[in-house]
Amino acid sequence: MKILVSLLTTIFILSGCGATQNPPLYYYGAYPSSVYQFLKADELSTAEQIEQMKLVIATTQENGQAVAPGVHAHLAMLYFENGNPLDGEVHFTKEKTLFPESANFIDFLLSQHKG
Repeated sequence: MKILVSLLTTIFILSGCGATQNPPLYYYGAYPSSVYQFLKADELSTAEQIEQMKLVIATTQENGQAVAPGVHAHLAMLYFENGNPLDGEVHFTKEKTLFPESANFIDFLLSQHKG
């Protein structure tokens, strides 16, 4: 009888583990592939990468999800790379607003791009 109760308890516990799957905290979309393309720099132009990142941000807003950390910072870097520092600063500021723990690093990146 103890074996049967133990077996049923184990089955009950294990069946409950798979049923509670939390949705992801952040939406990444094409962010990882965009970073890869930026570092590889031979398949997509900077303008195409900017469009990819803008699409990631738009999709998160449409789905009511949170933008993943680094998305706005990466978009800012792309804008600086593309010769548009004003939009770059806007997205660096947005990154700092969404993720205040990144403020020191973002300030460092801003100082590098302004200097």
